[in-house]
Amino acid sequence: MRLLPRASAVVILLAVASGAPAAEPPGPEWAYKPFKRPSVPEVRNPKSEIRNEIDRFLLAKLAEQKLTFAPEADRRTLIRRVYFDLIGLPPTPEQVEAFVNDKAPDAYEKVVDKLFASPQYGERQALFWLDLVRFAETDGFNADAVRPFAWRYRDYVIKSFNTDKPFDRFVKEQLAGDELFPGEPDAAVGTGFLRHYPDEHNAVNLEQRRYEIITDISDTTSAAFLALTSGCARCHDHKYDPITQKDYFRLQAFFAGFWPTEAPLIPPSERAEYEKKNAAWELKTADIRATIAKIEEPHHKKASAKQRSRFPEEYASLLDIAPETRTPIQKQLATMIEKQVYARGDISKSLKPAEKEQLDALKLKLADLAKEKPPEPAKAMAMTDLPTPPATKLFKRGNWQKPGDELLPGFYSAIDDRDADAKPLATSSGRRAALANWVASKDNPLTARVIANRIWQQRFGFGLVRTSSDFGVTGDRPTHPELLNWLASELTAKDWSLKHIHRLMVTSMAYRQGTRGANEGTKIDPDNKLLWQFPRRRLDGEALRDAMLAVSGQLDLKAGGPSVFPELPPELQKTAGAAWKVSADVAERNRRSVYVFVKRNLRYPLFALFDAPDRNETCSRRFITTTAPQALALLNDNIVLSFGKELANRVTKEVGTDREKFVDRAFRLTIGRPATSEENTAMRGYMARHKGTAPEAAIDLCHALLNLNEFLYVD
Repeated sequence: MRLLPRASAVVILLAVASGAPAAEPPGPEWAYKPFKRPSVPEVRNPKSEIRNEIDRFLLAKLAEQKLTFAPEADRRTLIRRVYFDLIGLPPTPEQVEAFVNDKAPDAYEKVVDKLFASPQYGERQALFWLDLVRFAETDGFNADAVRPFAWRYRDYVIKSFNTDKPFDRFVKEQLAGDELFPGEPDAAVGTGFLRHYPDEHNAVNLEQRRYEIITDISDTTSAAFLALTSGCARCHDHKYDPITQKDYFRLQAFFAGFWPTEAPLIPPSERAEYEKKNAAWELKTADIRATIAKIEEPHHKKASAKQRSRFPEEYASLLDIAPETRTPIQKQLATMIEKQVYARGDISKSLKPAEKEQLDALKLKLADLAKEKPPEPAKAMAMTDLPTPPATKLFKRGNWQKPGDELLPGFYSAIDDRDADAKPLATSSGRRAALANWVASKDNPLTARVIANRIWQQRFGFGLVRTSSDFGVTGDRPTHPELLNWLASELTAKDWSLKHIHRLMVTSMAYRQGTRGANEGTKIDPDNKLLWQFPRRRLDGEALRDAMLAVSGQLDLKAGGPSVFPELPPELQKTAGAAWKVSADVAERNRRSVYVFVKRNLRYPLFALFDAPDRNETCSRRFITTTAPQALALLNDNIVLSFGKELANRVTKEVGTDREKFVDRAFRLTIGRPATSEENTAMRGYMARHKGTAPEAAIDLCHALLNLNEFLYVD
């Protein structure tokens, strides 16, 4: 009798139950159409192969190709995988051993629950969203000016994921938190989503600058929440997708009244008391401040006149119009120019000695009274709206100098061919609230599918739709359309809980399988689209840095707050020192990578080397490259060498200098398993033959472990 291949032998036990025929492949405009919750396929399979509904959908597809899942990963592999996936950090040797030795049937589920409850969960999950919204703490372009309050948005995202904020609420806060939830600090911070556009803040063509800002906001909104690349429709009707040029500018109209602000984050209950104390301080110091202003004003006026001369008169003349009589477009443009013309720079060099002496004395008096001034409220980079926005017109060929017909805000006609029913508010247009409610509706055919697909991509390396920010006609079709629709409907049914969807995925057999499936899979499905084995993945730059800090015992888990500035390679520090002042506190420098300052014109080198985006535009998936500089940096970079040194110091403190114990502990810390007898013998032999001192041999060994594929990759 002929022996069957391993996969075929298992597949004999698996058959799709009789019932409705398989669904038709999705058509080119599948994403624009409403969907219903599909029924879960019934499959017969050994119970160990089915953990939840996700497995049934996948096994049904695999059965069509006579494939099945790979055998379950061993426990050491599994705990390392789920730790890196959910919190972005390696498990400690003690955590690994506890899981390996836990015989309870729910041992794995207990680990998962612990990770979901960890504050590090949100720090890891935030990374994909920060890529998507192009979060940065500088403007970009040549000046690349710092945005001092941008970090609060990053903390907002981390907090939202940690508390499992319903995703529909998360969407609404970012698009229209000020309109839908006025007075709520979190909602104000959430509107920072609308402030992450690159901005040439010193540009003199203000109308072009305004158009570029609104264009960036519109394009990012479409890509991030709806996974539609609408940019083509700026100049003409989209050649492939059912998005017209009219649709494009109707979407822009939602943001036409944009009004950037630095929002004070003070609860309504405390506002009256703050204002009372501040008014008292201002009254007490009014004379001193007036005298200071009288001395300084002529010098500031001279500097302002110089700045004003940079602008064409058509824009500069806006400053001569009373603010209350300006049109909406004049208000926006005048605010742009005012921030440059009236910026208070350093005037110390233009002061006369007598003026400087008088000013110093006055400021000393003011400083004495500072203790009576209430602390300034925390501020966030936020967005609000003009009550009456400027008109939005369809620009011919996308040229802002060739306006056409005026348009009202409206939705994509292929989904919902309506103008928005925006209800004006006292201090805002209400337009973004209408957009937010439409995007976050469970009836929107895109939003729930898009975020479910993004979570799948996080867990399995690729989305069910591999072009995760392009659900359009030229994007990839979903490999498992019924599963995608089921996940989307499950998300909305469970109050838009992202943790619920994450939990389903990481507890599925699909997630728990090993990385080596049957040989037939390589021939039938070489890209592993059917998920017949778990995809092996390399750590991104942030996880790699965090892992090296963690295993070397240096990681500081302090959460939140202003970003930190770790060391740069010397060659970069020489050119960027003024803009990248290394944090003085070593512990601060060793905080998690999500808290590293995000400078558009200077990505942290290790992150850039391992494929981090520059945050100038939305990034839905990091493409993994393998290059010689990556290996060279890990072998030669002084920062990486210091990680090896600190790891050696840690191991020595914990187990002493006994070579066998040293090797075993170093292996367990870095790759989560003991060294094999062959590895231990080889490593001890290496240390014995090393031409340097014993500490140098230990450092070199630890540095080598940080370069292992087993450290860099997660099975």
